[in-house]
Amino acid sequence: MDLGLKNKRAIVLAASKGLGKAAAESLAKEGCQLAICARNEDQLNQAKQALEALGVPVFARPVDVANSEALIQFLQQSNEQMGGVDILVTNAGGPPVKSFEETNEEEWHYWYEVTFMSVVHSIKTVLPYMKEQKWGRIINITSISVKAPVERLIYSNSLRLAVVGLAKTLSIEVGPFNITVNNVAPGYHLTDGLERIVKKRMEAGEQREDVFASWTQKIPLRRIGQPADLASLITFLASEQASYLTGATIQVDGGLYPGTL
Repeated sequence: MDLGLKNKRAIVLAASKGLGKAAAESLAKEGCQLAICARNEDQLNQAKQALEALGVPVFARPVDVANSEALIQFLQQSNEQMGGVDILVTNAGGPPVKSFEETNEEEWHYWYEVTFMSVVHSIKTVLPYMKEQKWGRIINITSISVKAPVERLIYSNSLRLAVVGLAKTLSIEVGPFNITVNNVAPGYHLTDGLERIVKKRMEAGEQREDVFASWTQKIPLRRIGQPADLASLITFLASEQASYLTGATIQVDGGLYPGTL
């Protein structure tokens, strides 16, 4: 199947590792030009080299998405470097593992900036470019927590729902410009974010193998996801083949979510 992505211009945030890196790799394999950012410059440069080895040009800048000024500047520079923006994949590091009573106001403000406002700033910056060309794909990496709360992930459970509301509303506003807006909701995938949850449970006395066994037993497909499992859906949503799909939030969780909608 030809996804029609060759030479499309894609921006992927937080793309030095994990789900963001997998998304960038998947888009690169389809021939997309790329602009990527991440906080860790060494890891970002390693990711840039790996992506360039796939035969596509890559523009990379170290950026913390919580820094709105730096983020907006990166997005504007990406547009200049690539001569436009066709695809935006928003992503950020996941909030810490905490219950509500363990939270504080300073952290609420910080994770609001990281989890929600980084999406707002990113979309607001690239949307004029997409509207002008009457084509665009906006894909937000959220979490299965938007479908069902995950224990002790109070920041994620709360703030990621705002992204879903934003995306659904925006999909209605920008549909006439041939721009689609969708969310992907990963479940348990082998990433640093999952390792943070494992570490907390080990600190509470559980064994690492028991933690993974308990998760695997709950997942109908009986395995923890790989970042590439999510990246494949992102690439499809970015393609011509997904041109009639917008305003959706799609879980990639091996069947873990028990709901029907």
